[in-house]
Amino acid sequence: MTPTTNQPIDLNFANIDERNIQYNARASVVDFDACVHEYAELSALSRNHCAGVFDLPYGHSIAERIDIFPAKKNNCPAPVLVYIHGGYWRSQTKEDAALMAKTYTDAGVTVAVLEYPLAPQATLAEIVRSVRSAIAWLYKNASTYGIDPKQIYVAGSSAGGHLVGMLIAPNWQAEYQLPENVICGGVGLSGLYDLRPLCDTYHNEWLNLHTEQAERLSPLFHLPETPVPLVLAVGGLETDGFKNQTEVYEQAYSSKGYPVTRVQAACCNHFNLLCEMAKPNSDLNRAVLNMIKENTLK
Repeated sequence: MTPTTNQPIDLNFANIDERNIQYNARASVVDFDACVHEYAELSALSRNHCAGVFDLPYGHSIAERIDIFPAKKNNCPAPVLVYIHGGYWRSQTKEDAALMAKTYTDAGVTVAVLEYPLAPQATLAEIVRSVRSAIAWLYKNASTYGIDPKQIYVAGSSAGGHLVGMLIAPNWQAEYQLPENVICGGVGLSGLYDLRPLCDTYHNEWLNLHTEQAERLSPLFHLPETPVPLVLAVGGLETDGFKNQTEVYEQAYSSKGYPVTRVQAACCNHFNLLCEMAKPNSDLNRAVLNMIKENTLK
């Protein structure tokens, strides 16, 4: 059942077995390998059509690397969309995550795709620290790559959506010598915003979280202190687990009076939702580009 504003949003479901089903993204599609193959094909297409600077180190770990695809239009310095891949914090790579690069660089937006350390070798707290370090590096090196440091937007799918939430969260920026409003807008696709339901599921085999840690690392409990425009989407073919995660985050965000745009994607599953970002005329891209345009005109 799709949750409504008149009833509690269920993130825990009836029992552990049900939670394992509701938060199992791979099992929600008929052919996971085909989904991943589509990512790789679309990313290769973008790489073939876009100039890029690859494997720029933003930290000390070998995994802390970033690819930058400069905007094609003459609007330097350009806004940048930073994309953070999913994979439940333990898989996937930036090389297969650049599928939106051509669409956005054609529209005058630079694209930066992050790699970050993966669990279980890295804790989730370390992963959050890593992506925040990437934003700090990008902000401080923006002029080198024709980027406007006052126009940084972040997007992510699944685990990447969680990391987007932790980037628009407050009270970390000063530690990295960044302005509080360093992130101008966020895009969360099928994100995980309250991690507590995962603490007794099979996902905790690599997350190793207890409830208090999960709460500290959940975007739902760390909403920004000032408005940050947000675009949210979840596939209509996804499980109620992922649908409800987006619903609860959207309600919490809206309750603060913050601007949030919900994009409907009735025919998408957990994985091909991201492919909408490779389609110039998709509803998702229109919402993201409108967010960037409206902020640029302020």
